[in-house]
Amino acid sequence: MSRLSSFERRVVPHLDAAFNLARWLTRNDHDAEDVVQEAFLRAFRFFDGLKDSDARPWLLAIVRNTGYSWLEKNRPADIVALDDDAALASDTVTVGHVSPAESNPEVILLQSANRKLVNQALEELPVGYREVLVMRELEDLSYKEIAAIAGVPIGTVMSRLSRGRELLRRVIEVRMRKAS
Repeated sequence: MSRLSSFERRVVPHLDAAFNLARWLTRNDHDAEDVVQEAFLRAFRFFDGLKDSDARPWLLAIVRNTGYSWLEKNRPADIVALDDDAALASDTVTVGHVSPAESNPEVILLQSANRKLVNQALEELPVGYREVLVMRELEDLSYKEIAAIAGVPIGTVMSRLSRGRELLRRVIEVRMRKAS
């Protein structure tokens, strides 16, 4: 099997996850496309180093690094250092999901409004919290995979998730108060 066909078989299926992460990092579809394109070029260049490991976390680590490089160059103000050692009281937030059986128009409208509210709130979070929330909640990666992608200990991932969820909850509360 050629290198290209092997790359297409192992890496290309994760294009949607790569774009999703890049989109949340850059907060812009066009910029995310640029990041993903650069990340795929890098991934292909270093594909021989993948060996037999899972391509998805490997690719997302490349997307993450490419995204941060892009942000440093184009929007350095978006990169905020996270104080992972600071204490922040945190409650985990669970965004309610309605079962597929509940599909009347009112429920569908509420789901859409809730999804929009959560997405807007997520956009407001610092990129470091946003990325771990996206990888965990939207891409369903394990703590271990997120730690490997972000290059931080699992405890830091857990801490950032907890703080990110708390910040997300606070932003949603503020937005809901403004809306009422």
